[in-house]
Amino acid sequence: MTTTRKTRLLTGAALIALTAGGAQAESLRFWTTEEQPERLAAQQELAAEFEAASGHTVEVIPVTESDLGTRATAAYAAGDLPDVIYHTLQYALPWVDAGILDIDAATDVIENLGGDSFAPGALAMAELEGGGYASVPVDGWTQMIIYRKDLFDEAGLEAPTSFDAVRAAIDALHNPPEMYGFVAATKVDENFMSQVLEHVFLANGVSPVGPDGAQPLDEAATTEVLEFYKAIAEASPPGELYWDQSRSLYFSGDAAMIIWSPFILDELAGLRDSNPPTINDDPTSPELASKTGIVTNFSGPSNPEGAAWADIRYFGITNDASTDAAMEFVEFSMNEGYTKTLSIAPEGKFPVRRGTAENPSEFSEEWAKLPMGVDRKKPMSELYDQAMIDEIVGGLDVAQRWGVEDGQLALASKMINSQAINRVVRQYIDGQIDAPAAVQAMNDELAAIQ
Repeated sequence: MTTTRKTRLLTGAALIALTAGGAQAESLRFWTTEEQPERLAAQQELAAEFEAASGHTVEVIPVTESDLGTRATAAYAAGDLPDVIYHTLQYALPWVDAGILDIDAATDVIENLGGDSFAPGALAMAELEGGGYASVPVDGWTQMIIYRKDLFDEAGLEAPTSFDAVRAAIDALHNPPEMYGFVAATKVDENFMSQVLEHVFLANGVSPVGPDGAQPLDEAATTEVLEFYKAIAEASPPGELYWDQSRSLYFSGDAAMIIWSPFILDELAGLRDSNPPTINDDPTSPELASKTGIVTNFSGPSNPEGAAWADIRYFGITNDASTDAAMEFVEFSMNEGYTKTLSIAPEGKFPVRRGTAENPSEFSEEWAKLPMGVDRKKPMSELYDQAMIDEIVGGLDVAQRWGVEDGQLALASKMINSQAINRVVRQYIDGQIDAPAAVQAMNDELAAIQ
């Protein structure tokens, strides 16, 4: 740790004392992709609280997520980067290589806050090969298997934590058209299918990239993935299926299992009028939420430890920043102001920092009490039991994405965006090709991507 950046984990009172003692107040610029009006207002409130504590002002600047890469590159070229950027995982390591991020500042913040207070998976995704971190993990969410726990319990089924457990549940519960065992993503040109497939491949320990770039898919493990995906597709309704049908069928009580993001959690509980459950005649009823279980860490036969597909967001401190003040802002947002940070959208902002040395579960507990919803609001702790909340938060411990561990996230993203895997898997589940041909076709197409 550099001598100018030691021990900057300051309480609000200490920050005030420092400012009063003559330290110069800074004006910071903070780029955020959370640009919806309510979320923007919450971030401005956080900035005001930080100013009251530290004397530093923060201008909260909304940036459309799809424009973030272009904006950052242009600002770097002009020597006009903001002090702090709230960004997605995809930018963390590339922005280090591009000279945009100050890794010493991010690493010092994590050390000041206590690295062991962060979810290991979220930290690992931003860790640099030579040590240190590109950015500071802020929040995240894991893709989940949503399932009818009441039906599982009645049938004496294990939770769907593995390929075999899912197949067993399909055998017991699939009874179309009254009940479909699963609703698999089969619409090739939807990013939803890409996310679901990456989740299933990760669960079985299969990746198309390694330390040296593209690597052939392991035929045996990939065949297990293909056979499993065909099983869940055959337990699904016919047609081109994506997130919309998954949610609709589960909400109507006609599906035993789906894969979805946690942004469904408030809708499940009848808190959003635009997408209410239709399992009964009361769209505001939390009945379906009470009958639902979730699984984040999912495993296949070749990877018993399993994996959780995750989307993590980070605070990046830039090389143009007023470094000390920017570090103070990030530390405040992750400590005294962390509950406010998570409150922006609790259903999709799981706490990657669980607590403090004094209270290791402080932030997880406070997050569960935050009101979520749109037309009505209730805390998660009133809607879901503690075991489910623990499962939600715990998924970030084993969070993974293709290419992160090997420094090949950019290549993996190109492979995913090509939709080659989607197309070949669809050909396989439609019976157009067999498993060896499917593995070979994916390997051929993916190897050509640079």
